[in-house]
Amino acid sequence: MSRVESGRGPVKIADVMALCWLYGASQQTTETLAALAPGTQQEDWWEAFGTAVVPDWFGLYAGLEAAASKINAFEPQLVHGLVQTEDYARAAVSADSRLSPEVVEQRVRFRLERQRTEAKVTIILGEGALRLVAGSPDVMVAQIEHLRHVAATILVLPFSAGTYPLRGSFALLDFSDAEDPSVAYVDGPPAARYLDRPEERAEYDLVWRVIMDMSIPIKEWQ
Repeated sequence: MSRVESGRGPVKIADVMALCWLYGASQQTTETLAALAPGTQQEDWWEAFGTAVVPDWFGLYAGLEAAASKINAFEPQLVHGLVQTEDYARAAVSADSRLSPEVVEQRVRFRLERQRTEAKVTIILGEGALRLVAGSPDVMVAQIEHLRHVAATILVLPFSAGTYPLRGSFALLDFSDAEDPSVAYVDGPPAARYLDRPEERAEYDLVWRVIMDMSIPIKEWQ
């Protein structure tokens, strides 16, 4: 405890959950603190961007993503940030007309920095994410070509596959430390949910298996 309190040692998710139980913390407080724990194992590089670029609700996820050993993500509407090209990221971010050019460029840089993850990444994209033109047709041609060559495993859920349960984007994160529970992240804004109870995670594991069976490798699409 002295190493944790002095900032000289990492904080385990299991330790946070045990302490929250001991002190009678609410479930919301427990989930928030547990989501922060993996970030103590490394420098919080994203904090330098500020909340205009990385809002609080996403900063928690950035810490989990950076600490994860395996990431399975489903994104039905847009190409996932971990595999976006720079031009695609700029087109997606700048769709929000409230953002200044400076913030747009900072958010683009943040997305590209995220792509340095060492986790094993598998991403399922809805076919709509590939049909939607972000920026221009040329940007999309380059983006799709990029998806065919990235290190991550990219799958496509085609329109022809039909319906599937629980629509919406989410990510399943696992960690190398067996004491750190797996987390299901359900995307925001203006808030996000971090689900680490076994029964909650099981729901998203089920959906993941269903859409995995319905999806095809990006190289077989079109």
